[in-house]
Amino acid sequence: MAGISQERVKQLIDRFEGLEAQMANAGSLSGDAYAKLSREYSELTEVVVGARELRRIRQEIDALGDMVKDPGSDAEMRALAEEELRELNNRLPEVERDLQLRLLPRDEADNKNVILEIRAGTGGDEAALFSGDLFRMYQRYADLHGWTIEVMSASESSVGGYKEIIVSVAGRNVYSRLKYESGVHRVQRVPVTEASGRIHTSAATVAVLPEAEEVDIVIEDKDIRIDVFRASGAGGQHVNTTESAVRITHLPTNIVVSQQDEKSQHKNKAKALKILRARLYEHERAQLDAERSEARRGQVGSGDRSERIRTYNFPQNRITDHRINLTLYKLDLMMQGQGLDELIDALSSEDQAERLAAMESAGDF
Repeated sequence: MAGISQERVKQLIDRFEGLEAQMANAGSLSGDAYAKLSREYSELTEVVVGARELRRIRQEIDALGDMVKDPGSDAEMRALAEEELRELNNRLPEVERDLQLRLLPRDEADNKNVILEIRAGTGGDEAALFSGDLFRMYQRYADLHGWTIEVMSASESSVGGYKEIIVSVAGRNVYSRLKYESGVHRVQRVPVTEASGRIHTSAATVAVLPEAEEVDIVIEDKDIRIDVFRASGAGGQHVNTTESAVRITHLPTNIVVSQQDEKSQHKNKAKALKILRARLYEHERAQLDAERSEARRGQVGSGDRSERIRTYNFPQNRITDHRINLTLYKLDLMMQGQGLDELIDALSSEDQAERLAAMESAGDF
């Protein structure tokens, strides 16, 4: 990968120093102008640390190179310069890559909380059981990271597990870690109900939606239809004699959200709006991605076995992520949430490499 040009490094440092000067004399600026200046200054602060380090190393390499080439220099000093030059030349690619990573456009949703939706796909009861296993995996992963999980709605299956479960996950950088989980997850194992010991294959879909604030997505009253009805559940569970359940239809997109887990119509409506806002936010992001002609990573499919991002093979203790062809034989750890970081780190690194290559080909460095 080509390095970052000297001119690009100079532009970054000059721009930052110009912003510093403007911030020092910001008394004449309006509130909006100062906020815009402050935002750019904040975004460039981390970048310019890398730019200055790269410039310093390049300057030292040039100076040491001159010393090594100078026939009149002391032999001992030249030997020390050669050793230091080797060390700096070895470090240079790492510093260049660090700056390139800092220059990558950030996903504005990375630091957001998420709405996590898990649905049973192909495989009947076994798919529902697997959905429950996935939920517990994410629950344990959240615990390890100090995140909090709140169940927003759940449709349990008659044998255990979930036909569908929707939860909110709150904490630091939740979306940046979980966004690679969206897609179809396939499981291969012997179901507990299988007497002959045959391995069955089933699937569940996972959707990870950045949680949208009201400022991100404004929902107009004229754009939604709200229906209320009596809550109902399997075996009479959660059955309500009042019309507390809520169904909200967003008319422009025809996105429908239903909530009936709470006894209060007001609480169900609030939860439904929260989920609707997240789905509309993701809908807008997907449209922007399409306009930029970028394939949306990990799009959720129908639950069909052929549309998979990952396979969980229990007899072999094997987990394979098909997007990066990575196979690990530690499925037991993965289901405890402990091994998931290794997969997510690998997916994140691959994503960074692809975006770096795209920026390089576009001449953005």
